[in-house]
Amino acid sequence: MLILRRKKNESLLIGENIRITVIDCAGDGVRLAIDAPKQISILREELSEAEQSNKVAIKPQIDSVMQLQSVLKRKNDVLKATEL
Repeated sequence: MLILRRKKNESLLIGENIRITVIDCAGDGVRLAIDAPKQISILREELSEAEQSNKVAIKPQIDSVMQLQSVLKRKNDVLKATEL
């Protein structure tokens, strides 16, 4: 990890096409301006973590899927039996 100290209106470069500039410094945080190509995703870390948590939460558990298949198969078998 690289740790840098920057003052207001100072920048740092990442590669040839990403520039991060300190816009304002306050007691509760720092405002940054990020100039990067549109194809580069820039996301606050907490949003990235939330996105990963959501992906895990919506992924069906294999046991739940197997239970649902079993219930649906039984219902289908009962419906077929009543049609006879």
